[in-house]
Amino acid sequence: MSFLPSILFGFLLFLAIALFVFNCRKIYRNINLGKNIDRSDNKKVRLLKMFRLAFGQSKMLDKPVVGLLHLIVYVAFILINVELIEIIIDGLFGTHRFLAPYLGGFYDFLIGFFEILAFLVVISVLIFWIRRNILNIRRFISNDLKGWPKTDANYILYIELVLMFLFLNMNATDFYLQSSSFSEYYKSYGYFPISQYLVPIYSNFSDISVMYVERTSWWLHIIGILFFLNYLYYSKHLHILLAFPNTYFSNLDKIGKFDNLSSVFNEVKAMLDPSHDPFSTNNNQTEIEKFGASDVFDLNWFQLLNAYTCTECGRCSSECPANETGKLLSPRKIMMKTRDRLEEVGKNIDKNGKFIDDNKSLLNDYISKEELWACTTCNACVDSCPIGIDPLSIILDMRRYLVMEQSAAPSELNNMMNNLENNGAPWPFNQLDRLNWKN
Repeated sequence: MSFLPSILFGFLLFLAIALFVFNCRKIYRNINLGKNIDRSDNKKVRLLKMFRLAFGQSKMLDKPVVGLLHLIVYVAFILINVELIEIIIDGLFGTHRFLAPYLGGFYDFLIGFFEILAFLVVISVLIFWIRRNILNIRRFISNDLKGWPKTDANYILYIELVLMFLFLNMNATDFYLQSSSFSEYYKSYGYFPISQYLVPIYSNFSDISVMYVERTSWWLHIIGILFFLNYLYYSKHLHILLAFPNTYFSNLDKIGKFDNLSSVFNEVKAMLDPSHDPFSTNNNQTEIEKFGASDVFDLNWFQLLNAYTCTECGRCSSECPANETGKLLSPRKIMMKTRDRLEEVGKNIDKNGKFIDDNKSLLNDYISKEELWACTTCNACVDSCPIGIDPLSIILDMRRYLVMEQSAAPSELNNMMNNLENNGAPWPFNQLDRLNWKN
């Protein structure tokens, strides 16, 4: 028995996992560039929300047909990869269908169930491809999805198709070999309700040729899985992993609620306190934090986690009234551009050992003022996201920076704030005439 295949498999497995961990560490570092925020409360509520949204796919089913197709692919991804345990054991120790003798008839059920799932995934992926490339659905053909985002989405579909076909072909050739001259190695394990129909393809092949096809399919299948694992880092499909922490740490407060800056709150409180001495040496002379956000460093770590978790599905933008009426704003683009800027900052750190000012910022270089002020703060984008992503919080923080740091609010808003300051109301009427306003 040759140990070379097992050694090669072990090396590939180690290399793939090491690269995956290396990239995960970079993502973790980039997310932690954000400001700290406490999301350790209400653990039970958070767990239930994670199980409902991430595991249960409850919001995906708001659109029944697409939700069902996505659920099929999701369940298949979770369950078919259970077989990955057996593949790893077989690859490391040179065995074949190691778990079959221990699981008995249940093993036959599992293989049959996995094959039916694989067939349903093929159908679902083909429908997804048609929706993305032929039907011209608006949220899949908008400008923010052109280029790499569209290509990436198609790559994922192609990879899923190839992996499912390799899985079925691997089983078909295995089934053929169970009644061949190699039956001593390929024992009669498994039930093949789908792949049995592929067996006639090999009716004119020699046993040795089919064996080579089976081994090639097996190797390509596992290499494809390891490749997909590491492709996630470069893809929107990071949500496969990050959806779970994203839903767990998501905001439990009312969506769109504007938080108070502690520095401003304390300052106003002190101003209203007649006993407060602004010149006292006992006052805490802490540096006032930056108001709002102009770059990714000013956002909190959960907002940066949101950026990496975004699936680019476009539900947020399709529900956004500003986007639907032709405004420049796209909540999906807000998340994508935040991720792009965060990745650029990460590469800067990788290159220099620390962040060196590149004279760029999230505001203006990636997201324009026009986009920010187009938002109506209706929360439609937050409510529609299947995994609890909050584009509105980023928009509001960047608006806060424009108003409080740059005094760069639109003229209509400046007029309103001037009226509030001078007249105690948004309207340009004298306070002495307040009783006449109702007329």
